Amino acid sequence: MEGSTSEHAHRRGESEEQRLDRNLMELLQELRVAIPGIQVLFAFLLVVPFQQGWTGVTDFEKVVYYVTLLLTAASSVFLIAPTARHRMRFRELDKAWIVATSNRLAIAGLAFLGGAICGVLMLITHVVYDSTLTSIVVVVVAIAIGWFWFVAPVVRDLQGGE
Repeated sequence: MEGSTSEHAHRRGESEEQRLDRNLMELLQELRVAIPGIQVLFAFLLVVPFQQGWTGVTDFEKVVYYVTLLLTAASSVFLIAPTARHRMRFRELDKAWIVATSNRLAIAGLAFLGGAICGVLMLITHVVYDSTLTSIVVVVVAIAIGWFWFVAPVVRDLQGGE
């Protein structure tokens, strides 16, 4: 796969350093889209237990809440890590490592974010409606996240898409 990346950069007329610069800037720009969503979700989750109605929640709802909170925290850690890595290593001219590891961290962060989105939907739907609708909503959203965020890009890659 690395060979195809270098070939693609060559066709674009980029040096390896230019390709790494572009890849890092694209990654950081993409993170600027994801991180505000995490911040809103995290803020929502942080205030939920302090609401008046929180005392009447079931053990199931408490577990879903806490797992969702942990998924959101993990997502924050993984999606903010590329920025921290860049800040810590940019003067060492270690851009290839920054780009490669940050890409993996961002993908992991998106996976945790997908789990957190499903968790918060499970919690809210369970509180507002019933368990049947909860299951349907969570499964549909999990499939949509899985397909659009992960499976479709991998399928495209396996088909040899440029």
